[in-house]
Amino acid sequence: MGKKTLVAYFSASGVTAALAGKLAKAIASDRFEIVPEQIYTEADLDWQNPRSRSSLEMNDRSSRPAIASKLENLNQYEVVFIGFPIWWYREPSIIDTFMETHDFTGKTVIPFATSGGSGIGRSGENLQQLAPGAQVMHGKLFPANVSEKELAAWAAEWL
Repeated sequence: MGKKTLVAYFSASGVTAALAGKLAKAIASDRFEIVPEQIYTEADLDWQNPRSRSSLEMNDRSSRPAIASKLENLNQYEVVFIGFPIWWYREPSIIDTFMETHDFTGKTVIPFATSGGSGIGRSGENLQQLAPGAQVMHGKLFPANVSEKELAAWAAEWL
């Protein structure tokens, strides 16, 4: 594990945060939480309400929710794992904000996700478009109960 790694993640309910914590521990990586400037409430996350904040953001591909703090030292990392819950079959719009506000040139970016039922979809392709100078992998969807050992074995390919 010679490459300097970062696990950056957005978590609305805590499930992705727990997974990111396990991954960071499993690969001895630094960790950065992508925190929205305006925290998502339960009502904001109601995917069955077409007028909820998350529904409105996800229906507008140009939506870029503000992030509370910027990662200042991305240049020191060679490999960046980016975690998020799957919303509407893709990464949440706040991940798009994160990708566009940082320079990933020359970095290997690996998405990982949690989901209540849908797959990782085109998230890897979407992130590649947002970070053209990076090498973005397809990524993987994990169940909440995945073990550190399984995460370490999966991540080893890029370390």
